[in-house]
Order: sequence, then C-alpha cells, then structure tokens
Amino acid sequence: MKSTAPGAPPQRSTYRHGDLRRALIEAGIELARADGPDAVVLREATRRAGVVPNAAYRHFASRNDLLQAVRAAGLAALAVAMEEELARLGRGRRGKEFARASLRAVGAGYLRFAQAEPGLFRTAFSVSEEIIGTPDPAKAGESGLNPFQLLGAALDRMVQAGVLPAERRPGAEFLAWSAVHGLSLLVIDGPLHALSPAQVQPLGQRLLEMVEKGL
Repeated sequence: MKSTAPGAPPQRSTYRHGDLRRALIEAGIELARADGPDAVVLREATRRAGVVPNAAYRHFASRNDLLQAVRAAGLAALAVAMEEELARLGRGRRGKEFARASLRAVGAGYLRFAQAEPGLFRTAFSVSEEIIGTPDPAKAGESGLNPFQLLGAALDRMVQAGVLPAERRPGAEFLAWSAVHGLSLLVIDGPLHALSPAQVQPLGQRLLEMVEKGL
C-alpha cells in the first residue's frame, strides 16, 4: 500500500477475503480525504469495497462506528506527521534548544498535516470523543503516543530542560493546542485558506515561537 501525503494512512488496495473490516476503513479514509466526515457513510464504503451493504454490519453496527474507526486512523496519521517533524531534529539530542525545537516540531507537524490532508484532519476532530484519556493504539503513531500525548511529552521535555517552569506546566497543552489548532482551521476553512503553503509556513513558525514564549 502507498501513502499519498506525509503521515497519511495507506490507501485501500484490492479487497481480500477475510479483510473486509480493513477494506471498509480504507474506503472510509478515502471518502474522508475527499469530502470530510460527512462523506463517510457505510453504503458508499461498501460499494467501494465491492460488497453488498449488509456485509458491513458484521463489522460496523452503524455509520458512526465506521466514522470512529476512520477518525482513529486520522489521528494516527496526524501523530505520524508530528513524529516525522521530531525525527528531523535528530536522535539523542538534549538541552534547552532541543526542548524548544521539539515543541515547535510537534506544532509544525500538526499544521503541515492539516494543510496536506484537510478532509482527514476535519474528520479526526469531527466528534467529541476525547483523545486525552486512556492511550489507544488505534489513534497513535509509531511511538505509541497520540497527537495530544506527543504535545504533552514535548512540554515535559521543556520542564526537564529548565525552559518551562514546573508551576506553569499544568494545562499548558490545552493552551498550545488551542493556538495551533486555531491557525490550522483558519488556513483550511477560514479567511486564510487562500494563502499558499509558503505563506503559511512563516506564520506558523511565528505562532509557535509566540506559544513557546507565552507558556
């Protein structure tokens, strides 16, 4: 299987007997990529998987169940995009500058994914099920952490490096997340949608610097 964008989940290949659940999820991912969460419906997913609609109910009791599975795949892909930015910093690095850079990296990966995969990004945040509680491997990247946990780990590194005072750590992820998510939505759905990636990139960097200093 091949990916069409950095951090993206694999596209669906030919349906194989015994793997219908995965085929339906991959069809749902394609639908989400094209038209967002409203496009993720069981009937169309089964059509794309090449099976009759009733076959889907062996794996998904409702359209919402399929949407939740596609949403989990979107969150996992987002985590991978954030991990890819972290990987560019190099392994084994420590210290204050690395701590600051890791916070900027997770934010940059988040914004990059929103621009590259707007439909899947919208789907990942289309329902209210939380991602801040018990870890769920279906929503995680290769590190086993989901996007919110990757942000938390970056903030913990800042405390350990002496960049962020420990007393300011509680709740910091909600502030940083709100800022970067807000810019992401402005870029893909709001008044900044006409900006090119080259124009958004420096805005994103300035926002991330502002978040770092504001925390």
